[in-house]
Amino acid sequence: MVEQSDRAPLLDWEEIPNGAPAPAPPPERGYISRGANCRALGSTAPGTGWSTSPGGPGAFLSAAVSGEADSAAASAETVRVGPCWDAHSPVKGESRLTGWETGGPEKEPATSVPEWEEKDQIVAVFVVTFDTRSGNIVEWCLPQDADLVGVEFKSMASGSHRISSDFIYFRKGSYFGLACFANMPVESVLERGARMKSVGILSPSYTLLYRYMHFLENQVRHQLESPGHYTQLEAFYEDKKGVLPIGNGAATSLQPVHWLPSINRCMHPEMKITHPAGCMSQFIKFFGEQMIVLWKFALLRKRILIFSPPPVGVVCYRVYGCCCLANVSLPGIGVSVPEFRPFFYINVADIEVLENEVSYVACTTEKIFEEKKGLYDVYVDNQNVRTHHENLQPLLRINGADRDKYRKLSEQRQMLLYSQEVDRDCSSNEEDLFILFFMEQNNRIFQILSEVSASQDKTLTEEHVRGMGLDPQGDRSFLIDLLEVYGIDVMLVIDNPCCP
Repeated sequence: MVEQSDRAPLLDWEEIPNGAPAPAPPPERGYISRGANCRALGSTAPGTGWSTSPGGPGAFLSAAVSGEADSAAASAETVRVGPCWDAHSPVKGESRLTGWETGGPEKEPATSVPEWEEKDQIVAVFVVTFDTRSGNIVEWCLPQDADLVGVEFKSMASGSHRISSDFIYFRKGSYFGLACFANMPVESVLERGARMKSVGILSPSYTLLYRYMHFLENQVRHQLESPGHYTQLEAFYEDKKGVLPIGNGAATSLQPVHWLPSINRCMHPEMKITHPAGCMSQFIKFFGEQMIVLWKFALLRKRILIFSPPPVGVVCYRVYGCCCLANVSLPGIGVSVPEFRPFFYINVADIEVLENEVSYVACTTEKIFEEKKGLYDVYVDNQNVRTHHENLQPLLRINGADRDKYRKLSEQRQMLLYSQEVDRDCSSNEEDLFILFFMEQNNRIFQILSEVSASQDKTLTEEHVRGMGLDPQGDRSFLIDLLEVYGIDVMLVIDNPCCP
């Protein structure tokens, strides 16, 4: 049975383990910034593309792995690397609640509980509405001169008129956006019985956007009920606005690196749907063994397009899950391959951009993309993964090594869930497990390939392939493509048996 959506309504939530001191109660409207508790959508290690720029977290982690992170070690007491932490952010006190969060006077900051927090950089806030005469339009934005061309379609997915609410991650040039959509019935002939709006934000980084989801969802309801009142959005922008980069507008904010040991808290079950920490559980359950097929395509840096009807929010988490499959933390690996770019939600307005992309993962609600085979290598329709490229067809077949990998991941996941339930061990969660499982798998493959490449005869044998956790026969085509994509000089001597 195909899953449609497992998204629950957004709630005011707290992540509090048993015996932990309770933080201040959440505001009635808005969100509370909790750097140590949050899980983020973001690149997790070198090799994903987004975190491997010079000076970025990818470089930091590579240096740490190779023992060359002298500067990082020198400031170990004041620099932390982990979920939702900016390696250059100082320790801060509890974030103060501003007027846009509470609707009242600002509260004095609490200093009793230190926390880590990535710097806010909101470069634009906007309201999109559906006009019965003009279609989707940007009705209001700050700053007023912001380039928001196309955002009116990215923040209101095609087909959204059939649902009551949704959330959408998207990419706009160098920036990433999050918008919350709502559809409210109205007794208005002019509006044809329905009022539809989205309230969204843009940032150079997508790792902290979800923190504002509750505020955005409240605001879109406010805009539906009281159109034209932007006071809280104006206050929000003034409080959170970032500095626009100089020059060509390239994003410069660092994505936090997910690494262990990380600070995690046990989550209430109902929170696991809307909070990014639960997206890996959804990803594993939704794709099952097909996840291993996606892993191979991700490691080969193929163009992956995921189709699903609205709501699209949970599908954006599947985009993130695909990105996490291709992490490699070995120094020097992947520097010459294309960046694996997460585009999140796309529509027909993005066709021109996609024509120039050689590697990406995205999702869409528009079925017309299925016909445009020149824009993608892999097309995912629900759990059905397929490709129109003849040379990639063998990668669609699940082999024994693939089943073994999925079985091991499932066993580790069950052990983790058991330890959380019985032992109340909340030192890790499914996202850590998922990311590290595939990172270790990828590291093992490239470590063996690097050793063989550095040897005198450069011969890759069946024993080597089994040591990588691959099937010598079933993964032969995958290995050949992998060697070509990453430019690794080895000689594959595995026999290719004739078909019966």
